[in-house]
Amino acid sequence: MSSQEIRNYTMNFGPQHPAAHGVLRLVLEMDGETVVRADPHIGLLHRGTEKLAESKPFNQSIGYMDRLDYVSMMCNEHAYVRAIETLLGIEAPVRAQYIRTMFDEITRILNHLMWIGSNALDLGAMAVFLYAFREREELMDCYEAVSGARMHATYYRPGGVYRDLPGKMSQYRESPWHKGKDLKRLNSWREGSMLDFLDAFTADFSKKVDEYEELLTDNRIWKQRTVGIGVVSPEMAQQWGMTGVMLRGSGIAWDLRKKQPYAKYADMDFDIPVGVKGDCYDRYLVRVEEMRQSNRIIKQCADWLRANPGPVMVENFKVAPPKREAMKEDMEALIHHFKLFTEGYGVPAGETYAAVEAPKGEFGCYLISDGANKPFRVHLRAPGFAHLSSMDALVRGHMLADAVAVIGTYDLVFGEVDR
Repeated sequence: MSSQEIRNYTMNFGPQHPAAHGVLRLVLEMDGETVVRADPHIGLLHRGTEKLAESKPFNQSIGYMDRLDYVSMMCNEHAYVRAIETLLGIEAPVRAQYIRTMFDEITRILNHLMWIGSNALDLGAMAVFLYAFREREELMDCYEAVSGARMHATYYRPGGVYRDLPGKMSQYRESPWHKGKDLKRLNSWREGSMLDFLDAFTADFSKKVDEYEELLTDNRIWKQRTVGIGVVSPEMAQQWGMTGVMLRGSGIAWDLRKKQPYAKYADMDFDIPVGVKGDCYDRYLVRVEEMRQSNRIIKQCADWLRANPGPVMVENFKVAPPKREAMKEDMEALIHHFKLFTEGYGVPAGETYAAVEAPKGEFGCYLISDGANKPFRVHLRAPGFAHLSSMDALVRGHMLADAVAVIGTYDLVFGEVDR
């Protein structure tokens, strides 16, 4: 059959495809192996998160934020909690702000480890996925240590954080998978406090990033799949409302942690990595360097937290629960405890927008209060939603296999796209 006789045909990519990252349905118009048009369809996951938040007291929606981008849990909480704090006119204690900064960066590493592992898997490299999850497992233990949950932490609260850092990390026990010397090695970092654990982790992590780079950075197959694919010019990035790595990969050094500092980022020493060509390969390099920079920030926070004890929640009993000791002795404190966790608290009427530099880009929360104990309106600005809308512009003229690389480079999680 001659090339003139080939007719365009339409094919479904996903949602069942393993590289469709959840529930993305991509309708591709193809000319042979070449993509002529890409039409992303969303709506297969829609959870109604924003509407649900309007029916619950402010505190009871924090857990919903974790479930939006379920790889960047605490960063989502941070935006929502900051919006509430702005309307209440309160500020978390300094120690709580350092803890938030540290856990935002732990979350960034968790996100990028998931990304590098899954993106490599999408493009045919399996070993990186196993390596990345080895380090992810260590940091998930930090999530569990402070909140009791491995993923959906609900650790940040208006006015601070749920509790201070634990003085002891959990240890591995003897099992068919962990025996003898192996068990001793796994527990060697866990003899002391969480800060001791993080000191050991940060000292070791840069060598682990070197391992990922050894597998991918100069790998000719990896470069063939990513160099020159999905090129985003600086102008295009701005026109499509891109943020995060999608913007910085195109050479624009925009990062809310530097440009509009929140928590304790203004006191941190770190650099903003940027790309040159704006292709999938540049965005890979930016994410790898971001992991190294996050490692630096975690170390700085851990050093400060070790030297500076203090409260992690405001002494404002409108938003903070009473101490357990007080509840045992004072009926009024007990009643306040129940009232806070059932009815919640009223937030002064007004509107605000609070944003954080989440691992995938700018995650923002637009919040309107009418003075009641629940939001009048919540709208979430998810970076993945803006990025996905540029899919057609990026994949036109590329091969079908390159569409997989472009989906991967967006770092999509559909909980936030299809909220």
